Amino acid sequence: MQFVKNNIILVFMVLSILAKFILFLGLVNNDNSSKFNFMKAFYSFSSPPPLIVYISMILIPLSFSFLFRGHLRFWFMMLCNILMTSLVLADLMYYRGFNSFISPYILSQTTNLDNLSSSIISMLRPIDVLMFADLLVYAALWFFRKSFFQQTPRYRIAFLLTFLLPITCIYYEHLQLDLSGNPNTMLFRVSWSPNQTMSNLSPLGYHIFDLYNFYKNKHVQPITPQQTAEIQNWFEQKQENMPTNHFTGMFAGQNLLVIQVESLENFVINQKINGQEITPNLNKLLANSLYFSNFYEQVNNGTSSDADLMTNTSVYPIRTGATFFRFPDNTYNSLPKMLAQKGYSTLAIHPDKGAYWNWMPALRAIGFEKTYDVTHFDETEKIGLGISDGSYLKQIPPIIEKEKLPFYNFIVTLTSHNPFDLPAQYRTLKLSDELNQSKLGGYFQSIHYTDEQIGHFLDTLDQSGVLNNTVVVIYGDHTGVHKYYDDEVKQVQPQQSWWLDDSKRIPLIIFHKGMKGEELKITGGQIDTMPTIASLMGINEKLYANTAFGRNLLNTKKNFAVLANKQYIGQAPTKDDEDQAIMGIDMADLVIEKNYFKTQGYK
Repeated sequence: MQFVKNNIILVFMVLSILAKFILFLGLVNNDNSSKFNFMKAFYSFSSPPPLIVYISMILIPLSFSFLFRGHLRFWFMMLCNILMTSLVLADLMYYRGFNSFISPYILSQTTNLDNLSSSIISMLRPIDVLMFADLLVYAALWFFRKSFFQQTPRYRIAFLLTFLLPITCIYYEHLQLDLSGNPNTMLFRVSWSPNQTMSNLSPLGYHIFDLYNFYKNKHVQPITPQQTAEIQNWFEQKQENMPTNHFTGMFAGQNLLVIQVESLENFVINQKINGQEITPNLNKLLANSLYFSNFYEQVNNGTSSDADLMTNTSVYPIRTGATFFRFPDNTYNSLPKMLAQKGYSTLAIHPDKGAYWNWMPALRAIGFEKTYDVTHFDETEKIGLGISDGSYLKQIPPIIEKEKLPFYNFIVTLTSHNPFDLPAQYRTLKLSDELNQSKLGGYFQSIHYTDEQIGHFLDTLDQSGVLNNTVVVIYGDHTGVHKYYDDEVKQVQPQQSWWLDDSKRIPLIIFHKGMKGEELKITGGQIDTMPTIASLMGINEKLYANTAFGRNLLNTKKNFAVLANKQYIGQAPTKDDEDQAIMGIDMADLVIEKNYFKTQGYK
């Protein structure tokens, strides 16, 4: 009885941490990660909820408390509790922003934390306070019943039992599920959906397994002949062998200016709020543009940097971690390299630090001759994460005018980044107070501001004559307000149906002065950007047919996009065609991990 009395706190702590795990799973497995759904806490697991696994995972670190006596035991258990609470809270905040969980690769991405405090805090929700409720109870217990913990002795036998028994239970559960013959019920299985693995192993078990896989994959084995054949066969089956059409080489020899706009979603294009156009300048460009209105976001954990990657290489980003951090020196057959072979000068410009998402070394490896980060600019005006789009875009025309012709310039904007808290003096849309104070209203204001700065920027280039011989490509790096705050968008009143569009669509606009505008409703995604642009710029398809995972949207019979979660959007002629398209994501993982293009002689 004395042993039970001395360790009753351990029992309550196991149960309180278990409750946090269930709360966490009920949030991330729900469509709205701000609301708890108990039924969905274990939805990914195809057998009864593995509570024995969850309890065992919690007991393993807490078992070490038996090696301490008195007050030290309590404080060790509190430390374990706080660490596990911090882990699930960090996972929850990261999931709301990136639909994935914290991984060891994030530790190499600490440079991304600069100026991100407001964005990180904006991922918190009122329900998250429940994660700390038990800590307040333990604090009160310590304050009023401190003497309760003074006499607890050290229990070495209890340590061995509570350490080894949970491990045995987990191993037994693993064997039972493994022998069932259903691979979907295996405990230790890397799934394409992190939620599946998280539900199988618990939040703590997920990260232990993730660490194991991180170190196992750290030393990548050389590509095998069989893997090479698989990749080559996939590219061969992908080919459509379409004849050329009137779009082929339409802009050969012209300059190329690509503008990647932060968080630009398609639902604001040609849309008005209170009679005011949200993107009047982009709307104006459509009269002289090829406008792809069913164009989908396909970024993964690397978000904006994944957009950089796909636009310039037509390769899907890696499934775990950010490609630019894990494989910054990889070789690709890229748009800047192919244009350089045609005599183009190439330059990539970001308004943030070169270490952010590790974009500078990665884009250099991809093939850009020059890369300019924020240190190249006057930073007198900052908004949010860094230099304002207004100041930034005013400083680029003099750089462009000095470029050797023809040029390919890749430009990224920043001000319309979440949490969309544009300063009052730049909020020029007239909105109701309620809407203006919401994340949705902030998004409208931020996109409207960036649209205005892009308009001024292009006017400057037009006045200097640059636009006469320049193709301008504009697209969103990923969705914005729906990506981060979809739950808040649904709560804005009075509601309007058009702003509920969470279809993952971003606009792709290809503008050329004097060209007759056309809206193309073919379904495609970011992976298709490079082959589409390359064809317009007169690059022979044979040069990228066996390296581009996307297709030329201006010359294809296929009508689809595969999202980062492997969801197939569109209509496939057969199930085999759909499966083959989805397989491209796994093939891209293999290509990147093995640095396949380098093995094939690309430089």
